[in-house]
Amino acid sequence: MLQDSKDKRTYDAIVIGSGASGGWAAKELCEKGLKTLVLERGRDVKHIKDYPTASKAPWDFEFRDSVPIEKRIGYGNSRFLRESSLPFALKEDEQPFIQEKPFRWFRGYHVGGKSLLWARQTQRWSDYDYEGPARDGFAVDWPIRYKDVEEWYTYVEKFAGVSGNRDGLAVLPDSEVMPAFEQSCIEQYFQESIKKNYSDRVMIQGRCAHLTDPQQIHIDQGRGKCQNQTMCNRGCIYGGYFSSNASTIPWAMKTGNMTMRPNAVVHSVIYDEAKAKATGVRVIDAESKDIIEFYARIIFVNASTLNSNAILLNSTSSRFPTGLGNDNGLMGTHIAWHNYRGKGNAEYEGFQDKRTDGRNPDHSYIPRFRNVLKQETDFLRGYAIGIGGGRGQRSDTSMIGDELRDNLLDREYGNWNISSWMMGETVPVESNHVRLSTDMKDKYGIPQLIVSCEWQENDEKMVLDYLEQQQEMFEKAGFINVRVNDSHSLPGSDIHEVGGVRMGRDPKTSLLNEWNQLHECKNVFVTDGACMTSTGTQNPTLTFMMLTARAANHAVDELNKLNL
Repeated sequence: MLQDSKDKRTYDAIVIGSGASGGWAAKELCEKGLKTLVLERGRDVKHIKDYPTASKAPWDFEFRDSVPIEKRIGYGNSRFLRESSLPFALKEDEQPFIQEKPFRWFRGYHVGGKSLLWARQTQRWSDYDYEGPARDGFAVDWPIRYKDVEEWYTYVEKFAGVSGNRDGLAVLPDSEVMPAFEQSCIEQYFQESIKKNYSDRVMIQGRCAHLTDPQQIHIDQGRGKCQNQTMCNRGCIYGGYFSSNASTIPWAMKTGNMTMRPNAVVHSVIYDEAKAKATGVRVIDAESKDIIEFYARIIFVNASTLNSNAILLNSTSSRFPTGLGNDNGLMGTHIAWHNYRGKGNAEYEGFQDKRTDGRNPDHSYIPRFRNVLKQETDFLRGYAIGIGGGRGQRSDTSMIGDELRDNLLDREYGNWNISSWMMGETVPVESNHVRLSTDMKDKYGIPQLIVSCEWQENDEKMVLDYLEQQQEMFEKAGFINVRVNDSHSLPGSDIHEVGGVRMGRDPKTSLLNEWNQLHECKNVFVTDGACMTSTGTQNPTLTFMMLTARAANHAVDELNKLNL
């Protein structure tokens, strides 16, 4: 009976996590014929069926999308809650963590993870990014270059669907795209101003994972054209933007090879010292609190950056007393993220005969232009800039009674507005790290994660440069009421944390090889943000997905060669 039970809990592959990268691991492994178990610590969310607020009008919410005080209890940062996205919010008691230094950690604990909540910007990396650490002298050398992964970017983009233009930029290689969303007239005007006034930078329409011209591969997924509702973080009933729920997970399910197990809180990866490899995953059922072990020949760790670090650090054995594959003691170190602290706003008095019409889920984008061809500033690396513009209506609400009512009903158009936000590359340093507490545990009995990350002098200098450059760019365009500021947001505020289980060439200075395998445990692959050696300035999800597809295909090849 015990053997029968173990056989029923044995698969060819286990994927930890069902978000953007986990979904891709499931798709690739299942397509290649592997019986694959996907472990998700949160609840099940099925496409369309489990999007209770999708396409809901503001007046259909009792409090116009505000969350009453009694419903906010238990949520961190509760003042930012919205009823429309409340189904995907996380209560603090689900996974408390220790902030040795102030940090914001956003999580998506449900099937699909943060792929239901992401900003959907998809930019490729270039060799200015992959060669950055070796050239600029920070972090360790990436074990891959753009030529090694170019075909995998294309592979992922064709399936996911990316809108945008082919811009011909060395710093931002062209993607496989369908038609871009239209820029507003204020964005087009600013684009021309930058072209006129600068030779070292350009502004383009952003590339985003939205279907503007669905191809047969998207129709086969059951997805349709983006409807420009801009209600994306509620779940999209049209499948207009890429998510695991709308795309990779149903595709994997159709093969008959995938088993999805929600409410499965991963405790650790099981290492067999006699076999010298990982043999499975230990799970705590979130509802019953039972401990269950599942077994497989290969394991993909895609729990999101900090959780992947936590799981591997907690995967201890006589062979690996400080975490699976952690012979060099570097696991959990060199955590990095993106720097969004710089903000800018301005107004323009022109185009008074025009107004914003409709909605746009995309925005404009200025790729990195600092320290590209040579080191030209007193800080390493650089930043990209997001740009959005529009024209709204306003009312004078300084009075009461009939006059207030009339003003609210007869709104006036103001000036055109344009906004800007930086996305800076933080340089990984060893002191920015995560580790496990030796005495504090969560409600599942798992050691709490200690997060110890802070801004560095390099980040401060980068913010100042952005503020100076953005002020100048706005002023040269003839904008008025220019305002630039440092928000002093906490590390982690903009979600893109990476590192801790970084790729590299040398097992002494890295944890993973060029195929995302642990150097010391080759049948365990880490392909989410934890694997990243540096951050780049681009939104990272496309690169996570690309690395996952590449690694999954390599894993199957190695299995077929009996190398794992």
